[in-house]
Amino acid sequence: MLKGSLPALVTPFTNGQVDVDTLKKLVEWHIEQGSHGLVPVGTTGESPTLSHEEHDLVVETVVNQAAGRIPVVAGAGSNNTIETVRLVEAAKKAGATAALVVTPYYNKPTQRGLIAHYTAAAEIGLPIIIYNIPGRSVVDMSPDTMGVLAKLPMIAGVKDSTGDVGRVSKQRITCGTDFIQLSGEDAQALGHRAMGGSGCISVTANVAPKLCAEFQNAMSEGDFKTALEYQDRLMPLHDAIFIEPGLVGAKYGMSLLGLCSDEVRSPLTGLLDDTKAKIRAAMVHAGLIN
Repeated sequence: MLKGSLPALVTPFTNGQVDVDTLKKLVEWHIEQGSHGLVPVGTTGESPTLSHEEHDLVVETVVNQAAGRIPVVAGAGSNNTIETVRLVEAAKKAGATAALVVTPYYNKPTQRGLIAHYTAAAEIGLPIIIYNIPGRSVVDMSPDTMGVLAKLPMIAGVKDSTGDVGRVSKQRITCGTDFIQLSGEDAQALGHRAMGGSGCISVTANVAPKLCAEFQNAMSEGDFKTALEYQDRLMPLHDAIFIEPGLVGAKYGMSLLGLCSDEVRSPLTGLLDDTKAKIRAAMVHAGLIN
């Protein structure tokens, strides 16, 4: 079962190219820090700017480096079903634990279209985590539609970025209590878990994996008092990282820790100085730097 803190892994670049050596080091660091899984080449991994060859390379590198020590959920989403199926096939071939498949963006399929899309992805035989993020994809999978898909053996769970923690309860009703529900919103991870969620696919965990893992561990043990203390430490960092696009904030925070460069691909840009100052201050508040 996928649970706990699963960093939505950034893709490190050096001079515009995927930095494979640094990517391997990041996998090792996350394992050492206690992360419960890794999610490469989601949008935090800058999947929209990666070629198919780069996408496959990142998945293969992360799976091979993790070597079965923690689960790897490979980003495999697209707004066309043929490409999604290819990405899921590649993730399965690489040995990923599961595939994260975003609701098709821009073309706004109906609920019937969503069922057809995910049914095709599920036929590959790799567990699928639905990624429901209406704020970006402009389509929202309803709890009822998710319940239909949950009946398929390979539809294993959801990364929920709707911003509505009440969805957890609704989806427990339509999908069953064994359906994996992971928060896609760092700031809501506490409430999501209290409502019956399993964990969080986290952007902040790129910068603070140990704190995010310990936060989730506390909730797994039913210690929500301790979890709230972690939330208070992490909340300014959640906010600061997302002042500008979250992956840019995460990479900047990682650069302060000497983990990777803050290089991103266009059309994303480096951060404003004011945003950098706020991220630095939030990292001091969390105890990550002096």
